[in-house]
Amino acid sequence: MKTTQEIFAADDKNYLPVFNRYKIALDRGDGVYVFDTEGKRYIDFLAGIAVNVLGHNYPPLVDAICSQAKKIIHCSNLYYTEAQATAAEKLVKLSGLERVFFANSGAEANEGALKIARKYAHLIDKDKSEIISAWDSFHGRTLATLTATGQPHYQEGLQPLPGGFSYVRFNDADELAAKINDRTAAVFLETIQGEGGVYPPQNDYLQKVRKLCDEHGALLILDEIQAGIGRSGKFFAYENYGIKPDIVTLAKGLAGGVPIGAFITTEKVAKAFAPGDHGTTFGGNPLACAAANIVLDTVPQEKFLQNVTRMGAYFKERLFDLQKKYPALIKEVRGTGLLLGAELYVEGRNIVNAALQEGAIINCTVGKVLRFVPPLIVNEKHIDEVVCILDNVLAQAQKH
Repeated sequence: MKTTQEIFAADDKNYLPVFNRYKIALDRGDGVYVFDTEGKRYIDFLAGIAVNVLGHNYPPLVDAICSQAKKIIHCSNLYYTEAQATAAEKLVKLSGLERVFFANSGAEANEGALKIARKYAHLIDKDKSEIISAWDSFHGRTLATLTATGQPHYQEGLQPLPGGFSYVRFNDADELAAKINDRTAAVFLETIQGEGGVYPPQNDYLQKVRKLCDEHGALLILDEIQAGIGRSGKFFAYENYGIKPDIVTLAKGLAGGVPIGAFITTEKVAKAFAPGDHGTTFGGNPLACAAANIVLDTVPQEKFLQNVTRMGAYFKERLFDLQKKYPALIKEVRGTGLLLGAELYVEGRNIVNAALQEGAIINCTVGKVLRFVPPLIVNEKHIDEVVCILDNVLAQAQKH
């Protein structure tokens, strides 16, 4: 077994240097806590970036994975499996849509959504191909999904990018109205912007977007890779806004930590694809779907989602308390459910590092927004523990 320093050395020597890693090596988890290779405990309010929705080492999830692994881990999608058929059935019922495709990741789910949207539009009009997405969005790191991502720094040095993409400001329905036209194949938005700084839709923005799409024969694609799977207090975040998309994408928390992605469509959109138009080797394999079925049996339960809403409101109030206490450091608190952000006046990385030293794993996005996406099983005690650590860290930051 390698020591912590040996793990650091092996990784630094051999792994592609695309992550700014923190100097801890995680070894195991239990509930909302993780432990490093030296035995130190951390409260995890990042949850693998909104992935570990049932926490770590959740017994029914572990049992389902072990049981499925003893039966069959993988087979080609040329054959049926009960785990996949059951997971698809559950997602159709929960979404109110009609057809599911399983992939391996959020980027793949979004890639598939863009692909089927273009194919559907092409069947209506060969010139109907444009995709409108939002500035400050994040949709993935494949060439198409990072082109849809409205953050130019992700695109630097990767040109030429795929054509046919343009951007509007999130929450600005007037700007979208001015840009959308009969050549627009789809409007592609995160229901709640995550990586871009935790921005929920305001007022009736999504209802206006839905109406504009209908008026121009454009599809509405909602990326719920981060905001879905109960994180907003509803299983799908769009349920909070009284609309339904033509396509919705999921990943992250869908299998509680096992890699999986999915896009779900209406029947009319699904008909744009024929056998051979899309595919995957590993997507929807029995192991991933067995894990997904545990999440799909657990998270949609009324009591579970009520707890997410209650804990989200409690956590948000505690963050407002910190804002009142440190008005020179915290500019704004925002978010929905257990997808919350605290925008700072200062760079957030030092706050994250200091919290890590104190035993709390949190995250900073777009430089100055502390993002909190804990396991959905958190309670008041866990939130109080993190807020206490933040209080200590902010008090020290205020002195400097």
